[in-house]
Amino acid sequence: MIPSEVRSAEDLRRIVEERDAKNVTIAMADTNGLLRGKYISRDKLYSVLEGGWGMPPLVLALDFDDVIMAAPVIADGSDGFADAIARALPETCREIPWESPRRNLLVLAEYTGEMEEICPRGVYRRIEKMAGDMGFQPYHALEYEFTMFEETALSAHEKDYRGLKLATPLITYEVIQRQAVWAEFYNELLDCFATMDVDLETAHEEMGPGFMEASLAPQTGVRAADNAILFKTYTKALAQRMGRLITFMARWNNDVDGQSGHVHISLKDLAGRPVFRDEAAEDGMSATMRHFLAGMQALMPELLIMLGPNVNSFKRFVPDIFAPIAATWGYDNRTCALRVIRGAAKSQRIECRTPGADANPYLALACLVGAGLYGIKHKLEPQAPMAGNVYQQEVPQDQRFPESFRAGIERFRASEAARELFGVRFVETYAATRDFQEREFRAKVTDQELRRFFELA
Repeated sequence: MIPSEVRSAEDLRRIVEERDAKNVTIAMADTNGLLRGKYISRDKLYSVLEGGWGMPPLVLALDFDDVIMAAPVIADGSDGFADAIARALPETCREIPWESPRRNLLVLAEYTGEMEEICPRGVYRRIEKMAGDMGFQPYHALEYEFTMFEETALSAHEKDYRGLKLATPLITYEVIQRQAVWAEFYNELLDCFATMDVDLETAHEEMGPGFMEASLAPQTGVRAADNAILFKTYTKALAQRMGRLITFMARWNNDVDGQSGHVHISLKDLAGRPVFRDEAAEDGMSATMRHFLAGMQALMPELLIMLGPNVNSFKRFVPDIFAPIAATWGYDNRTCALRVIRGAAKSQRIECRTPGADANPYLALACLVGAGLYGIKHKLEPQAPMAGNVYQQEVPQDQRFPESFRAGIERFRASEAARELFGVRFVETYAATRDFQEREFRAKVTDQELRRFFELA
């Protein structure tokens, strides 16, 4: 048996027995999109399959460096920091390429009960169920930009993340010579995800020094987010195993473009037929596609912190670096937030260019699918499409993004649509964690302040 054939607890036990596996990795996504988990023994796995995995929901309130962010109940100690129960998901079984054959299986997990309401995977599945109840299946793919450095995690830390040596010195967009030079890395990357059953459609040099991009193949439902979080986790791990360092930070330097996590999205009906194409319509867009597009356009400004979840994320939303600055849409227009791509029924889709590479894929997809479904439910119509360079045009006020992370948090917290789509508990908890991060960074003295004010103020 191979991991892709595992569908049930019985199947998982069978593959463990066939491989004589001694340990399995179990992991779940935290709020920031990090996988957290551990090796567990075979007997412990069987116990988890029977009774669940005890994991303190405090992990959903940890920042990237394990600072505890403020959040009601899960981070205030009122529950004694007790465990909550997560369920192992046999159908997510994957093989880790560089692990020993007796401990190379990985299984994802998600919270059950009350904690499911704030578990990122649970939030996505809430939206996926909503889609199913409306007669649809989300069909989507993510593409990630990232930058590679000739550094290790230790050397970058010792340099305080300044003066880092990039893997390539020049801007070489899709130059095959550069691909040939980096064939060892690309081969390891492609082989890694072939082993993990994460389908990659493309991998190439992007427009910047050390800048790369990979596009994941489209998937139906939650598997797209599962693949995305595995891609980010194991791409970073692979680079470090090769003595290099990769960042998915939304914007790591003032002199470079931001790094995106674009989402290509469409819907199918429950029989698997695409529903975005209408040959009789003047522009080929079905009413379902129009309403879905309108929902994303209408709600994006108030849901923005699900697509740009960190203080740094908002440093990417500036003109002329191929990142959107407002909830605009256009036909095949990369200066818009929403790029309508027309074609055959199976390929017609919307590309959302707003998410950063730092976004949690479960929350980014939940945000976009949820907003689109909201548009269908309320029969919203999109505003007029924009042509040409949107950065050089006036944008309606209601399409503009919040101007700061703080403003984005307040828009999200006040959003009735967010509460309707994701539930009150998630909205309040997620906003509280972003509040904590924003307050922490607002109080820090920056290098720019020292340069501007130190001598003459």
